[in-house]
Amino acid sequence: MRYISTLVYLFLVIIPATAQHKKYIAPTDTAVVNNLAKWQKMKFGLFMHWGTYSQWGIVESWSICPEDEGWTQRKGPYSKNYFEYVKAYENLQTTFNPVKFQPEKWVTAAKDAGMKYMIFTTKHHDGFSMFDTKETDYKITDAKTPFSRNPRSNVTKEIFNAFRKDGFAIGAYFSKPDWHSNDYWWRYFPPKDRNVNYEPSKYPDRWKAFKSFTYNQIKELMSDYGKVDILWLDGGWVRPLSTVDTTVEWQRGIKTDQDIDMKSIAEMARSYQPGLLIVDRTVTGPYENYTTPEQEVPHELLPYPWESCITMGDSWSYVPNDNYKSAQKIVQMLIRIVSRGGNLLLNIGPGPDGDWDPVAYQRLQAIGAWMKINGEAIHDSKPLAPYESGNIHFTQSEDGKTQYVFYLAENDNLQLPQDITVKNFAVPSGSKITLLGTGAKLKWKEENSALIINVPSLVQTKWKGKYAAVFKITR
Repeated sequence: MRYISTLVYLFLVIIPATAQHKKYIAPTDTAVVNNLAKWQKMKFGLFMHWGTYSQWGIVESWSICPEDEGWTQRKGPYSKNYFEYVKAYENLQTTFNPVKFQPEKWVTAAKDAGMKYMIFTTKHHDGFSMFDTKETDYKITDAKTPFSRNPRSNVTKEIFNAFRKDGFAIGAYFSKPDWHSNDYWWRYFPPKDRNVNYEPSKYPDRWKAFKSFTYNQIKELMSDYGKVDILWLDGGWVRPLSTVDTTVEWQRGIKTDQDIDMKSIAEMARSYQPGLLIVDRTVTGPYENYTTPEQEVPHELLPYPWESCITMGDSWSYVPNDNYKSAQKIVQMLIRIVSRGGNLLLNIGPGPDGDWDPVAYQRLQAIGAWMKINGEAIHDSKPLAPYESGNIHFTQSEDGKTQYVFYLAENDNLQLPQDITVKNFAVPSGSKITLLGTGAKLKWKEENSALIINVPSLVQTKWKGKYAAVFKITR
């Protein structure tokens, strides 16, 4: 994950999502297949990027990467010298003390917003572990970290337990690359870019040590943290060289084989967590059970399971005074994603004190108010042709007996017209159409291959909704 503006992202992503994943391999394990189907019904999840970097209010991890990219720029008093900067960055461990950490508060806000699952960054690329690993002392529970003296210092366990207790599916984000590990960025050589800084085939024992380190950390997460539903692996440059797709621009920089033996990791993980979904991001194959377009909503129905991971603000990690998306934009984004068959994973970055920005709570509260009325058209739904037409989108119940028509607002508050025309959409004779939030049964007719729904003035006045109106069609 990295901080990039929408314009920059659109410039970078030049290959359509369907082209990037035309080799999607569907799982065959019955337990995985069943859990994947359950996950697809959830539709709306919470993502959290959190680490020591929140103290500086900067991009997560990437400022210590020696690449000349917009999201890797170093700032502050140490920025003139790379090695001094990295030393200061890693020293953030000694001041990390998020005393306002209270995951139950996040659970309440996420549940009220209609979220059904969560993914938490147990370790990002910088290597700082937000769990009590035995593999390194660069972790939140080490004595050098002030928060280690807090009874809730193992924040990954606390977060997982709190969300699981309230019925959420649990996801562990884990970075395959580890820029703190001496077996990935060997201190004998300076790092050159995001990749391993030595040739693994030339130093096989060192690479073997890194593979063991990675395996053991994932084993800890799979065996010591209760029921885990999703293992969400990031850092797609750590992959077999044979899987590199040179038509994807960022993959062209991968010049060496970085195979960490995903087969062994997957078998081990599922021995502890049967039916575990594994998301080896961008590495098309048997360990990418669903795909994860980043900061992007695909423009079409995709023929495989997918999830758009998108920030609520502009940044994945906490940034003071971040530019948060409006509730209207988030709700309509959720509708577009669900109507195209995907899930929305919405990211919020906790701050250095261990809490979210108040604006994040406000956004979730507003989203929740809409979901309480219209959530039945989102959860457990599936796409319905023609999927969308202008500002109108469609879903249906799993059994196909109930259809939903979303009418999206141009402004925050939606003024319903007297007649709503849905082009190229037919409903069975005798169908009943109601407007969610009112219970009003509406008159309708078909004319010139279009459905026309009449909304009388009394219903227009009664309906006080925002962002999008949902018409429910039952037979």
